Amino acid sequence: MSSTTDFLRAHIRTVPDWPAPGVQFRDITPLLQDPAVFRVLIEAFVQRYRDAALHVDVVAGLDARGFILGSVVAYQLGVGFVPIRKKGKLPFTTVEETYELEYGSATVELHTDAVKAGDRVLLMDDLIATGGTMMAGKKLLEKLGAHVIEGAAIVDLPELGGSAKLRASGMPLFTLLDFAGH
Repeated sequence: MSSTTDFLRAHIRTVPDWPAPGVQFRDITPLLQDPAVFRVLIEAFVQRYRDAALHVDVVAGLDARGFILGSVVAYQLGVGFVPIRKKGKLPFTTVEETYELEYGSATVELHTDAVKAGDRVLLMDDLIATGGTMMAGKKLLEKLGAHVIEGAAIVDLPELGGSAKLRASGMPLFTLLDFAGH
């Protein structure tokens, strides 16, 4: 996996001082732009979740880049995909979860019929920073009786504490690579 990790890392753009001074923004869009790179990225996840021990019934993606990854991984695995959206974007009956941001809070929602009790769910996003969005997604899925078998992302920013917080909550995590700093 190290050659895959190195290959993918080489295609992540770092944008200094965005969106604020001192932040090193990890931009995954170059991973998506090149079809060969995108295929390697998706295949890294698909190979993991083809393992019978990690069988999933559905993939849930977090708004918005988790939609890109999650829907393609779900397609490749032959399972359904459900979006976890920002509040006010879903038209049917929803459950919601509010979580804290650095300055303020945000709310995400999920349709009440998105998963069934007992479903084994893979929860996907592009990056784990503080872990708030993924934790909120996990709580939403659990409110409906589903079991999150793992949280998955391309990048972990361990210095921001999100991956440690998620693991401490009992959520297994899989990330392809990590970056030091913010």
